[in-house]
Amino acid sequence: MPPTPIHFAARPDLALAVEGWRQWLAGEKRASAHTLDGYGRDLSAFLAFVTDHSGAEPDLAALAGLSASDFRAFLARRSGEGLARSSLARTMSTLRGFFRFLDRRDLVHNQALAVVKAPRPPKSVPKPLAADEAMETLATAGELHDEPWLAARDVALFTLLYGAGLRLGEALGLARRDWPRGDTMVITGKGRKQRVVPILPVVGEAVADYLRQLPYPSEAGDPLFLGARGGALNPGVVQRQMRRLRSLLGLPETATPHALRHSFATHLLAGGGDLRTIQELLGHASLSTTQRYTEVDAARITAVYRDAHPRAKG
Repeated sequence: MPPTPIHFAARPDLALAVEGWRQWLAGEKRASAHTLDGYGRDLSAFLAFVTDHSGAEPDLAALAGLSASDFRAFLARRSGEGLARSSLARTMSTLRGFFRFLDRRDLVHNQALAVVKAPRPPKSVPKPLAADEAMETLATAGELHDEPWLAARDVALFTLLYGAGLRLGEALGLARRDWPRGDTMVITGKGRKQRVVPILPVVGEAVADYLRQLPYPSEAGDPLFLGARGGALNPGVVQRQMRRLRSLLGLPETATPHALRHSFATHLLAGGGDLRTIQELLGHASLSTTQRYTEVDAARITAVYRDAHPRAKG
């Protein structure tokens, strides 16, 4: 899916530089359309601020003349608009990347941004389902449809998310030709990086059952998971089904399709899986990202201790 065009006011030299930056992100950095859209919104908001701040459409020279106080004023405005700390941190990351691009291309040299501290995003810990909650989710997923093939589709999709640790976008991006005949498959994840994931028999059986019941002709290049009318399954439909399951099963608000991926990692770790292997299975670029799951497991161990140890009950 191509990125959404961004709208901003700028002089021609700056507009050309922005387009070059976007092409570089897509081509060299292999940024996804979702990432490009987020960066585009951040930069558009910044250029709108510069326009208001200076009273004229900015050009490259205007960006070169910005001071640290100008960048801090932009952050203050965005914070006043209710932007979360995590979003402010991403905005700063976008601006740093854009100004580094301009510097490398010898278009703008401005070191003022380097002395502006980005707000530290809140530390997030993955929120998985308990093992019994995950299994109950898979067992109940098919009960939300009267149409048998749609029920089989949801069971197959949720089983794949939990059984292989896929992101929702990765699963919905699969084509028929991608589904393996063996017990492993290649997944293309963020940054178009590929990884090999095992396909458990229960996952293969769930997907095979769905494909047997699929009422639409499906070519090799067609999406693996189809919507009710035969087109590609929309992620919003999957998220809606998960909300219905939350209500039906009394699951917490954190029970989302992505929580099944968190559950995959956390339950592997609890079962003795090592971090490096889990990192490979999830497709994390950095081990530090995977290490967040050790905090979840440590919290579980502490809770068990407090509930079970006689000396913890005093």
